[in-house]
This record gives sequence, C-alpha cells and structure tokens, in this order.
Amino acid sequence: MSNNPLAEAAETRRRASLFGSLRASFLTGLVVIAPIGLTLWLIWTVMGWVDAFVLPLVPSRFQPEQYIGINLRGVGVIFFLVFTIIIGWLAKGLIGRSLLRFAEGLVDRMPVVRSVYNGLKQIAETVFAQTETSFDRACLVEYPRRGIWSIAFVSTTTKGEIERGIPVSEQKLSVFLPTTPNPTSGFLLFVPRSEVIELEMSVEDAAKLVISAGLVYPNAKDPTQPPAQVHRAAE
Repeated sequence: MSNNPLAEAAETRRRASLFGSLRASFLTGLVVIAPIGLTLWLIWTVMGWVDAFVLPLVPSRFQPEQYIGINLRGVGVIFFLVFTIIIGWLAKGLIGRSLLRFAEGLVDRMPVVRSVYNGLKQIAETVFAQTETSFDRACLVEYPRRGIWSIAFVSTTTKGEIERGIPVSEQKLSVFLPTTPNPTSGFLLFVPRSEVIELEMSVEDAAKLVISAGLVYPNAKDPTQPPAQVHRAAE
C-alpha cells in the first residue's frame, strides 16, 4: 500500500473521473440508441400483428413463402395496403357507392350493430378526413380550475344543441385536452372563444410537450427558452 496520501487522492480522483466519463458516454449512447431501437421495434411489432391478421385470409398460392420458403415479415402489410386502396377506389365509383348504401341500410336495421358501426364510422371519418380543421391548433385553457392552465387542441367550432345549450352568448370552441403521458385519452371541453389562448407552437410540438410531461419544450428560435408569445383566439 502506498504511504503517500496525495498520490492516493490523485488516483481516486482519476478513477472517479474515468467512471464519470464512461457513465456520461453510456447515457449519451443510450439517448441516441433508445429512440431508434424503440422505433424499429414498434414498426417490427406492428408489421407482425398485421401479418398475423391478414396472411391467414390470403390464399396460399399468393403468399411468397410458398415459393421462396422464407417468411417475409411485412407481406401482410403490403396485401392490406393494396386491398384498402382497391376498396377505396371501388367505394368512390357508382357501383361501390350503391353497394355501400345497401350495406349501411342493412346495418341500420340492427339495433346494437347500428350504434357500434355509426360510432366507429364517425371516429374514422374524423381521424382520417383530409381536412384542415382537425386538431390544427394548440391552445391553453384553464383546467381543472381557474389559475391552472392546461394544453389542449382546438377541434372545431361548437355547433348544434351543445352550442345552443351553453348559456354564453359568444362563440364556443370544442377542444380536446389530452392526458400525460398518454395523449390518446383525455377530455372533450366546450370553452368560450375568449377563454382559449392559442399557441404559436405546432400540434406536434404541443403533443411532445404533453407526452414528455414538460421535459421537452419546443421552440424553433431558441430550444432552451419557452415560447414568449401567445395570442388569444379572439384576436
């Protein structure tokens, strides 16, 4: 054992510095690898789910595995995309629209099935509709009480019975308030336009802020600072 306290202290600091450097390098590598790895794993998993559902419905003579002897993951996704495109193309034609109306007429005669089908159809039309009015603005609303602000997304202008039933003379907005860290669940709120503060950040940036529980703060000009300007939707 060395009897020199200064040498021992220097050796201890060197080991601590080496360990700290290795730990920092490991964390940096993890930050780089984790998003890529999780993204690839998610894509691979979803492709497996689609293949497991679609391939059993495809005749064996059309499956590449019968000819090359290898189970290619993603073949079911290709079949699903082609099938969906064909169905969409047929549905836009005269015959397709007629068949669709006939099928929906049959569904409307089934009490339970009718409710499920109409609900799912409305959700699908809202989510996949190619319009500019679906969740195109991020905003702030006071929730769950006055003085506490939450991020929400403007859905549309409140209409119909809901708009008439709210005892406020000004226009109301329908906003979706997501939960953290799962933004797919949340609350539908009907808020007077003057009480909605519209944000400059995009819907994608606001979603990142919600999912990260406030850790990822978007700002295109200076990522280290939060956005400084907000304006009310009424302006």
